[in-house]
Amino acid sequence: MKTTKYYLAAITAYTVWGFFSLVLKPIHEYASLDILFYRVFSCSVLMLLIAFVFKRKKISETIEVFKSLSSSKKRNAILLNIGGSFFLMANWFTFIYVMNHVSIKATSLAYLVCPILTTLLAYFILHEKLKKTQWFAVVLSISGCLLLSYAAIMDMFFSIIIGFTYASYLVSQRVNKGFDTFIVLTFHITLAALFLLPFYPVYSGPVPTDFTFYFCIETIAIFFTIIPLFLNLYALGGINSSTVGMLLNINPMIGFALACFVYKEKITPLQVLAYSIIFLAVLVFNSHHVFAKKTKAIVAAEN
Repeated sequence: MKTTKYYLAAITAYTVWGFFSLVLKPIHEYASLDILFYRVFSCSVLMLLIAFVFKRKKISETIEVFKSLSSSKKRNAILLNIGGSFFLMANWFTFIYVMNHVSIKATSLAYLVCPILTTLLAYFILHEKLKKTQWFAVVLSISGCLLLSYAAIMDMFFSIIIGFTYASYLVSQRVNKGFDTFIVLTFHITLAALFLLPFYPVYSGPVPTDFTFYFCIETIAIFFTIIPLFLNLYALGGINSSTVGMLLNINPMIGFALACFVYKEKITPLQVLAYSIIFLAVLVFNSHHVFAKKTKAIVAAEN
């Protein structure tokens, strides 16, 4: 199907993000704000280098596309991109803070709450339509999240903040069309870097000297930021934000497995049940795509 490549892009992005803790935990002793500073600055420098060395033609085309827009569309484009940068930056900071100072399970819960928030925002703001089976999947997902929050109200509080910022990013970028994806992402990250730059001298800690810190930061910048964010924006160009949001559940399920088997965080039978329900919700939500593809293959074989 035409949308398969967009599904694969989203699945790849969220699978990669699921392993984020493997490179974030080794530098947990550093302040969350310091990790944010170096992550954003590294991403911005790398993307600007790539853009000006390999994407100069796309930069010119993007500028021309912007110039050709009407005044109202120019204003909308500016607001969408500034808003996207803000939501992205807010999501990164809250995620890093909660993972390093609350728990990995709390960040996992955040990206279980996020698909629900994304679906609701997309329904009320973008008027995206859902099938009955997809609404059933949303209800399943809500029930799983309620089970998880039963004994951890504060985890749910932090999770809603993280989830809302990323859900807002997804929904805002769903309608941010007409521009090159890489250039848009470069703008978002560079604007975030410019916003954070004045705060760096005042709020940053001592300049890190440990090689491990810089190795982890560059790994985060390339493999856990630039590549998955690009794939995420690419996916939004072909499938609606509620679907992309629901696929986001892949991320916390991997995070939950790492919390259980790698970091040995305490896992209860209730949490296992809740994650199982949410995994089922992902399958149900995307079942129409799987079955449509299978039906098409059967018809093609018969012909």
